[in-house]
Amino acid sequence: MSVITVVLVLAACSAAQEPSWKVFPLQRRMPHDGLAVVSQPDGYGLHLFLETNTDDAAECAPRWFPDAARLFNGNGSAPFSAGLAPREEFFAVVRRSDVLQALQAQLKALCQQRAPQARWRWTPPPTDASELMPVQLPAYEQRDLLSDPAEEKRLENQLLDEAQKRSQTTGSASRQ
Repeated sequence: MSVITVVLVLAACSAAQEPSWKVFPLQRRMPHDGLAVVSQPDGYGLHLFLETNTDDAAECAPRWFPDAARLFNGNGSAPFSAGLAPREEFFAVVRRSDVLQALQAQLKALCQQRAPQARWRWTPPPTDASELMPVQLPAYEQRDLLSDPAEEKRLENQLLDEAQKRSQTTGSASRQ
């Protein structure tokens, strides 16, 4: 009897807990801009940051950022996120159909909130690092760039020297 008890206890201890895979909206700054995915039984998972692409005023689509935050206390009453989770974890999570459905619902609602007149267009998230497209930011124009601080200092000194020379010249001329 004791051998069977020991075997059952060892089997229970060695059995891995299955992930709970709970998916729910988790707001960052405004409704629909975050999604929590609890992928581990202890409440850990990912906090996906949701963004929209409204470069074209007539269309609103998801903008994907594979750098998700680490979710803590996902099974508790006050989930929160901090730090970054590995991208491989993001890719694994977005391959799941339940996560994709929640992403579509949240992103569509976010688009309706940010660009109500725009047409909604779903684009699936990247599921591999090779599919990542860097976000193209507008190029800086010359007027946007700061000038060289050393050059600014040189011009300032030059103006001060010229002003000092003028005041010395006018001061000596008035004494004569």
